[in-house]
Amino acid sequence: MKVAGQIRKMLTENGNPVQYTLPLGSDFIPLNELVGRHIELEYLSEIQCVNCGSVTKKSFAQGFCYRCFISVPQTDACILRPELCQAHEGISRDMEWAKDNCLKDHFVYLAISSGLKVGVTRSTQVPTRWIDQGAWKAIRLAQTPNRHLAGLIEVSLKKHLSDRTNWQRMLKNQLAENINLLEEKRRVSKLIPIDLQAYITDNEEIMEITYPVLEYPKKVKSLSFDKIPLVAGKLTGIKGQYLIFDKQFVFNVRKHGGYIAELRV
Repeated sequence: MKVAGQIRKMLTENGNPVQYTLPLGSDFIPLNELVGRHIELEYLSEIQCVNCGSVTKKSFAQGFCYRCFISVPQTDACILRPELCQAHEGISRDMEWAKDNCLKDHFVYLAISSGLKVGVTRSTQVPTRWIDQGAWKAIRLAQTPNRHLAGLIEVSLKKHLSDRTNWQRMLKNQLAENINLLEEKRRVSKLIPIDLQAYITDNEEIMEITYPVLEYPKKVKSLSFDKIPLVAGKLTGIKGQYLIFDKQFVFNVRKHGGYIAELRV
């Protein structure tokens, strides 16, 4: 098989294990069936903006040209810092986009990947967001009617919890297995400011996620098209937005959004 096109973030469907699909140009490649096989992914020396399609020398924010990076709502400050969202005040780079993405129900959640972390995601992105982060367990903590309020709750908990994933530990499958998410939810709920506690959800469902991985690396070496044009080897697994290869190599698919590449199997 030989397919070429623009790389996009892998699509996921929760299952046992998660099912992964790689958008490559107009093709959609089922990746689970390639685990255990030798694959080659070659960079064809071109990057196209995932928004406007223009050729760019450098990718910003996982696939945008600079012009789009500084203008489109998908790269606004509140994407990384939800507490900065102003859509509830009628302020956004694109209010129509904000109505569908910021002024919708959001969850503040607790997840375990490399360790316990707090995060924010749109309700429609559950469990996609958790899968993209390589979490193996997650629980909803609070539900808010907009992104800003979810961000305020997250900020209040950053004093007590991390909001980041240690991607190397996650890829080595160094799981924090002694964490009781229900107990942690009850504990951190008391740390949320009184005026925001009304948003705490009664939902106590804990989602567990498994990934299509034959073998986890003991050490992790990240490969990038910015340094080498060819990523090749036996695909031993997929976790988060990473392809895991033999010889301890990993490749971050999402980071290479917009890159034009050829997949050979």
